[in-house]
Amino acid sequence: MSESLTNKINRRKTKKINVGNVEVGGDAKITVQSMTNTLTTDIDSTIAQVESLVAEGADIVRISCPDEGSTQALKKIVDQVSVPIVADIHFHYKRAIEAAESGAACLRINPGNIGPHKIIEIINSAKQNNISMRVGINAGSIDTTILEKYNEPCSDALVESAIKNIQLLEDNNFDNFKISVKASDVFTTIESYEKLANLCNYPFHVGLTEAGTYLAGSIKSSISIGNLLAKGIGDTIRVSLTADPVEEIKVGYEILKSLDLGSRGVRIVSCPSCARQAFPVIETVKLLEKRLSHIKEPLTVSVIGCVVNGPGEALKSEIGVTGGGKGNSMIYLSGVADHKIANPEIVDHVVNLVEKKLNSKND
Repeated sequence: MSESLTNKINRRKTKKINVGNVEVGGDAKITVQSMTNTLTTDIDSTIAQVESLVAEGADIVRISCPDEGSTQALKKIVDQVSVPIVADIHFHYKRAIEAAESGAACLRINPGNIGPHKIIEIINSAKQNNISMRVGINAGSIDTTILEKYNEPCSDALVESAIKNIQLLEDNNFDNFKISVKASDVFTTIESYEKLANLCNYPFHVGLTEAGTYLAGSIKSSISIGNLLAKGIGDTIRVSLTADPVEEIKVGYEILKSLDLGSRGVRIVSCPSCARQAFPVIETVKLLEKRLSHIKEPLTVSVIGCVVNGPGEALKSEIGVTGGGKGNSMIYLSGVADHKIANPEIVDHVVNLVEKKLNSKND
């Protein structure tokens, strides 16, 4: 590939804010985040889940604070984790103030559920604690007056709600925030972000809300988030899945890697397999994914079952395997055919090559 996709994507120019020590917007990298699904009052379980998300690469983690017990627990959680915490607030403004005082790095508020007068108190608390906010506009909870105007949660309704709340924050001299306009419908979500991108320069938290189960949600999220990122829209992303939150981080990074906008871990390029395959490609790739899942450094491995596309893919890989004949396959190193390996030894051999490659980089 003579020109990387990164060079073709012109990211939208936005102001930069901080979520704790993590920069969002401007020239900062696109961050990946998720949300815990444990009871916040179960401090040990919540901390364990946060750290599992961090281990998978989460830059930011959100924790729901539905009651006073949760905001009290938040302080103990924040003190014991290594990532900025966003407090998720939906209905009661006092929970936001308590969360700010408990050490949250950012407050996620849904203005349609809180009301303008109480939002002002939250703004003052954010200022006093020097933390950022996310204005989260969701299709399922748009302000009733706006919803009555449009009769449905369409993109214009989402954008009007966003602009109304941006104005409220700006009128109170607060601009330390990011914003989201999410729907569960792919087209509504894309249209909403595209329209809002032309009306403000605040950083965007991009995602598809209530996307669904792991398979369906990953596909829908990839279409919506990927579409927006390819147009330069998006500064931090969350893939919302009815699944283990760790899977959200994995899918998020796969979306970034597919657009050449981020890299983490081993990227395996593999064929779907067919009658030409010289070794069991599907099982080989499954084993390699499992054996290489602990690696965080970026590296590309191609696993192709025959010589039709194998050599070509190997040219763009640091380590490549191409199926050959007589029970052997060719190993490519940095695009060059280097040596043959017996097919039963492919997995162990490739794992050793990857670890050796990374060790040499770190020496």
